[in-house]
Amino acid sequence: MEAAILAVGSELLGTDRLDTNSLRLTALLDRYGVELRRKAVIGDSEEEIAAELRNLLPRVDLILVTGGLGPTADDVTREAVASALGRQLRVDGEVLVALERRFQSLGWRMPEVNRRQALVMEGAEVLANDRGTAPGLRIESGPCTLFLFPGVPTELEGLMASALEPWLAARAGGIARETAVLKIAGLPESVVEERIAPAYGEFGREAITILANAGEIRLQATASGPEAERRARLQAMVARLSELAGDAVFTTRDEDTLESVVGDLLRAAGATLTAAESCTGGLLSQRITAIAGSSDYFLGGAVTYSNELKTRMVGVPPEMIAEHGAVSEPVARAMAEGVRRALGSDWGVGITGIAGPAGGSEEKPVGTVHLAVAGPGDGEVEHRKLRLPGDRDRVRRFSAQIALEMLRRRLLAAAAERA
Repeated sequence: MEAAILAVGSELLGTDRLDTNSLRLTALLDRYGVELRRKAVIGDSEEEIAAELRNLLPRVDLILVTGGLGPTADDVTREAVASALGRQLRVDGEVLVALERRFQSLGWRMPEVNRRQALVMEGAEVLANDRGTAPGLRIESGPCTLFLFPGVPTELEGLMASALEPWLAARAGGIARETAVLKIAGLPESVVEERIAPAYGEFGREAITILANAGEIRLQATASGPEAERRARLQAMVARLSELAGDAVFTTRDEDTLESVVGDLLRAAGATLTAAESCTGGLLSQRITAIAGSSDYFLGGAVTYSNELKTRMVGVPPEMIAEHGAVSEPVARAMAEGVRRALGSDWGVGITGIAGPAGGSEEKPVGTVHLAVAGPGDGEVEHRKLRLPGDRDRVRRFSAQIALEMLRRRLLAAAAERA
């Protein structure tokens, strides 16, 4: 099956609104082995939408349209599709009653403009939208099927689950495509490639994808076929890739992040964490506290941007800064241990560096970062020096990521010692 996606909305042609709906639809199509042939974004023009549809109708088996089903004058998707197919629009009495009841349940009188949302073209099947006022529509036009969905993402997701996925599943005959994910932190893409290369010969190069981001690699293993067959193949692929990549894999669950994994380890150990950050400006603490329930293990942190606050807040000796500079191994170690002691946590992280674009020198160029992790009691304070390429944002993001990975490995080692 070949498909096209048409996202409608003049706002999508500007800089303020991204077309994320197409990504959701693409993922679902991919799951059922549908080949996406075209994506298009078109403004609120009835003529342009109709012209695009006339171009697509003889070329694909499935057209998914999002947006333009609201009650206002610029919501012209229904009219455009009717024009492209040469069909009439009529008010559907059942849809109109459902709209009126929805407004009544909210204690409002339905505005007259909402009657437009009850317009249904001849031959269309109405798709109930439990999350909004605009119903979806499914229309057969020769060998091509069209789905019209509202543009509100939550409403689209509801109709994808209730209408589109069952329709795709019925035509797939139990054959689907599924992807498993392994996430790796702190290793370059080339190193990961070298480690997992044997799996290409065992499972096929096309079944494994490497996606790189700052400080993180995402391995995707894909299998298709009947459910039992593809699940068994995915299980084998994940096991083999985990074996090859080793302990660099921090999760095989798509919903996990490095900060959530670190949080789970801290909670399991009954341990607490604090952080002293300079160049990252609180980014590490922000990532940790973005996880619901992080108050179980994260006590707080200090953004010690100036040398004075490094001394006053976390006890870095001023003579140490004078001798080695604020961006140095001794200072990073002192920040990690100092924040741990000052705030009374089991673990402490220290980050200091030069994020740029200015401030570098020949000895300490932009991208020089020192990270440290201090453990309970008088344990070892681990240090790592980085020389990071890229702009200020990338240096900061990469620094926080590697600090989290250092902490994850220390927590795993501590858990192994307790076992």
